[in-house]
Amino acid sequence: MESTATAQNNQAEEHSAFVATLGFPLLVIAGGVIGFAAPAVVEPISGWTTWLLGIVMFGMGLTLTGSDFVYVAKKPLPVVIGVVAQFVIMPLAAVLLTWMLHLPAEIAAGVILVGCAPGGTSSNVVSYLSRGDVALSVTMTSVSTLLAPILTPLLTLWLAGEHMDVSAGPMAWSIVKMVVVPVGLGLLVRLLAPRFVAAILPALPWVSVIAIATIVAIVVAGSRDKLAQAGLIVLVAVALHNIIGYTLGYVTGKVTGQPEAASRTMAVEVGMQNSGMAATLATNYLSPLAALPGAVFSVWHNLSGAVLALVFRGKDRRAKVGTQPGPEPVSQ
Repeated sequence: MESTATAQNNQAEEHSAFVATLGFPLLVIAGGVIGFAAPAVVEPISGWTTWLLGIVMFGMGLTLTGSDFVYVAKKPLPVVIGVVAQFVIMPLAAVLLTWMLHLPAEIAAGVILVGCAPGGTSSNVVSYLSRGDVALSVTMTSVSTLLAPILTPLLTLWLAGEHMDVSAGPMAWSIVKMVVVPVGLGLLVRLLAPRFVAAILPALPWVSVIAIATIVAIVVAGSRDKLAQAGLIVLVAVALHNIIGYTLGYVTGKVTGQPEAASRTMAVEVGMQNSGMAATLATNYLSPLAALPGAVFSVWHNLSGAVLALVFRGKDRRAKVGTQPGPEPVSQ
């Protein structure tokens, strides 16, 4: 009976996770449609992007526990490998794509900024659905986020500086205020009021995605005039960038001898970026058009993440079928 109940609970959790993963991009798409079709509605809140991202990161802090950081001490190698891959593969892939696709300067800078961002907040759900190492996923997201104030501005300045002026110092301070401080406050609230946090945890992903959808609406409204001519090339660049991240992240895990679960998590963590942060930074420090890749990535990586999870689960089913014993030979 107990095993049956556990199986039912696991099935319910997976169903809920799938609904969230597929529901997130639908809400974000709705935000983009509102921004494009009714920019006047969005215009009064056009300066809210920093606060909205702060809400997302505060929610992320509420989900963290001390054990997520203890993982670094227990198993430092996969964390180090994954985080290094995160900040090497995606920035370099972005530069390669801007060269191959001959992207305009503003879009090129936006794609590179997405590549220099830390891991995405929805990567933990996708890692769970992919039957990856969820503890590693949460730790990688946390560590890359805490490194973002240093690495994101420096990498963006280095790689995107030829396309647009990049204010690395103010960008770093902005990341501290809208990412590190809210995450820290979330951790503190969870420590002081664990029961309250436990009660609201199921709602946090939806609060976060509504905030991201609003950011997308603001970004789309700001670049509405150029969206028709630039939208297709941005989508191509974002899709290729994301797929390269998944592929090379998985290969990195395998080449370095990591287990299958950890390799899947590295694929997810490397391929999924904190695109809401990238869109917000681009809006504040680059241009409305440079924020467009981040907005499109916010939609795309949730859809592709669901597909990736299905691919990994299909691989498990095929492996299970292949290991099942065949019928007993008939004796003569």
